[in-house]
Amino acid sequence: MKKRRETDIFSLSFLDIITCGFGAIILLLVITKTGIPALVIEPSTDSDNEGLVRDLQNKLFEIRGETTILNRDLNDKQEQLSIWTERLARLNREKGSTENKLSNLQDESSVQSSITNQFESAKQSLTSEMQRLLAKLKNSDTSLVGGIPVDSEYIIFIIDTSGSMVNANWEKMIQQLTTTLDVYPNVQGIQIMSDMGSYLFSQYRGKWIPDTPGRRRAIISNLRIWNTFSNSSPVEGITRAISSFYDPKKKISIYVFGDEFTGNSISQVIKTIERLNPKDSNGKTRIRIHGVGFPIPGNAPEHFQVTSQRFATLMREVSQKNGGTFIGLN
Repeated sequence: MKKRRETDIFSLSFLDIITCGFGAIILLLVITKTGIPALVIEPSTDSDNEGLVRDLQNKLFEIRGETTILNRDLNDKQEQLSIWTERLARLNREKGSTENKLSNLQDESSVQSSITNQFESAKQSLTSEMQRLLAKLKNSDTSLVGGIPVDSEYIIFIIDTSGSMVNANWEKMIQQLTTTLDVYPNVQGIQIMSDMGSYLFSQYRGKWIPDTPGRRRAIISNLRIWNTFSNSSPVEGITRAISSFYDPKKKISIYVFGDEFTGNSISQVIKTIERLNPKDSNGKTRIRIHGVGFPIPGNAPEHFQVTSQRFATLMREVSQKNGGTFIGLN
């Protein structure tokens, strides 16, 4: 009978079991060690991301606000640019128009200069025969309705801009002014003022308007649209014209166009003008004052008839005492 083999507790099978057990323990430890940091790290990462997102959102809001402000400023600048662009275009158009007018004026000036010599002997002068006739007229009853001398180098027009003149006589006044300018083909300076002393061209306040064909056309054109206050009395315009332009070295004529005098005293006006426009040693005033009286409609109220007669009386006296002539139109 065979003996049973004794079991060796340290056989290979036993060692395999022990090895597997230790391996399992080590595997558990590895799994446990790698999981623990993950549980700790993940919350920390989420918190940082939330803070970063908040910062980015705040910056985004700031950028949006700045963008709104910049867009508003940009719109304002674009509007200003549009305004300046339109203004520049308008100025360019005006420049082109002015250049064309200047070119036309230069052409006209060359034509004018070519014929000026033909009238040099007759321009603004009186012949001995005319002087004799004028002296005779001054001693007659007709001395106040004709014989206007044209020896002046500077002309001032004082124009009544009241409603009665504008409504009833304005076109006739422009025709009379044009006719008067035609008598003076070439002068050193012109000025247009209202009976209140306002200037037709404000840029020439206190200065003479150069006499050119273009300026004469501009005067007529602006008279058609002139609208300024008037008290129906030429006194203010006459006194301001004399005070502003009196010059003993210049030959000046003033033409007063009107239809009424609403002032208080004719004699006081005459004394004031005598003081401002004194006579020289030969008994002549340096500034001639002429008057042109325009008619009042026959159906006008009676007080218009009275003020019209007073204008004629005033201008007859002023013209006679200041080397001029009064003409009454019908």
